[in-house]
Amino acid sequence: MAFEYYHRSGTKMLRYGYTTGTCAALAAAAATRALLSRDEPGTETLMTSKGIPVSVSIEVWGRDETGAWASVCKDAGDDSDVTDGMEIRAHVSEQGEGITIDGGAGVGRVTKPGLDQPVGNAAINSGPRAMIRAAVEAVCKELDYTGGIDVIISVPEGEAAAAKTFNPKLGIEGGISILGTTGIVEPMSEQALIDTIEIELKQTSLESDRLILTPGNYGEDFIEDKGLDQLGVPVQKFSNFLGETLDIMANLGFREVLLVAHVGKLSKVAAGIMNTHSKYADGRNEIFCAHGAVNGADTETCRKLMDAATTDACIEILDEAGIREEVIKSIMNAVQQKLEHRVKENYRIGAVMFSNVYGQLGITEEGKDILRKWEDRK
Repeated sequence: MAFEYYHRSGTKMLRYGYTTGTCAALAAAAATRALLSRDEPGTETLMTSKGIPVSVSIEVWGRDETGAWASVCKDAGDDSDVTDGMEIRAHVSEQGEGITIDGGAGVGRVTKPGLDQPVGNAAINSGPRAMIRAAVEAVCKELDYTGGIDVIISVPEGEAAAAKTFNPKLGIEGGISILGTTGIVEPMSEQALIDTIEIELKQTSLESDRLILTPGNYGEDFIEDKGLDQLGVPVQKFSNFLGETLDIMANLGFREVLLVAHVGKLSKVAAGIMNTHSKYADGRNEIFCAHGAVNGADTETCRKLMDAATTDACIEILDEAGIREEVIKSIMNAVQQKLEHRVKENYRIGAVMFSNVYGQLGITEEGKDILRKWEDRK
């Protein structure tokens, strides 16, 4: 059953896909239906949090001595990745009460702290877990079943595919992760996105010579939480295309710019990485390790920084070593230097770094001065 939802990106029409989390939820619903009704599964439909329904025809399923299972193939649309076309399987069985969710073969297991799931859990993120639970509960309610269901998600090709992902580096072993915040994969032509950013910047430049830049939703939430959106300064998202965005702005008359970004993105800029997507460059561990070393981190701390699964885990390690303030300041100084090198003297720019766990982590001196000026003008 083809998934026919599209959006325009420049001159192209790109097809949406759906996530491994959506596949797992649909498979779990179909398997639960096969278990409880004894009928053949037909079509399962799930309404994603994006407001787009996903319907699939369940053609691969079965029953065994312990329960029932069903499979759904991942459809990444025009944003194809390593999991596109991969079989996501759910096996369900009856239990006393409640719904339990775990991973089987081909689903990774968390071995390092700092990820969405605690150490020891299957790498099925909280969003997909909620989707799976809701889908199974809906079928149970429909079929008047009041007992419990045990759900095991597996991916037959998952262990081999995981070697092509960042899972081994993150400390997720044995398979892929089951992911998806909205349940939908949104494709985007990179050049079309850059063109869209340029159009938005041109429109903004007609009204203001000041701007707050942020990569995406995390930054927008932080900006709102800190009241920066009340300063009368427009906010522009740039996805991962920081370098292109800074270049475009050079000829548009902007005079003061504040870059507000999550530590996972902004720390990369300290090494001159201007496209922050992980498929182009990472280096976050190396950046934290290098700045840690020049600020007194011992060998063991450096090893921990290199092995850390996330930047939040790096912050925790710096706190344990008592050198967070010095290292963050060092990274922010490097960020400022790289930004100034890129924009030359076309406009002033400063930066704010934050974490969803630790809040604001740092701000460059130029960023402090820009913010003071804006607050005085408010």
